[in-house]
Amino acid sequence: MKRIILFDGVCNLCNSAVTFVIKRDKKDVFRYAALQSEVGKQLASKHNIDLNKVDSIILVTDKKAYVKSTAALFIAQKLSGGWPLMLGFYIIPAFIRNLVYDFIARNRYKWYGKKDACMIPTQELKSKFLENTI
Repeated sequence: MKRIILFDGVCNLCNSAVTFVIKRDKKDVFRYAALQSEVGKQLASKHNIDLNKVDSIILVTDKKAYVKSTAALFIAQKLSGGWPLMLGFYIIPAFIRNLVYDFIARNRYKWYGKKDACMIPTQELKSKFLENTI
């Protein structure tokens, strides 16, 4: 199973992050779905994640779902280049990492803006995005 990244499909920062990951995912590890999509809602529900309380990036593996800074670190671990070194931040307790993560998440629309609708992938990238079925 591919690892699935669930992201806020209307957030400009989140869409930029997905584009960043796609460019560095040389081993084709990830697939993507917006939190607002049926797939996103189904996967969040399957892993008991309340989307009214968690609007962050979510990494879904075959065994578990990870949120916030932990998801970001485990995503970085699979990217090409020096990004796997970011996993070193895992030694910092999650509640501290998530303070920084939550600060950015709270301000992401103000700083980066948002779209009226979810990102529509190009034809070339469409296969990396999950449709409305799992």
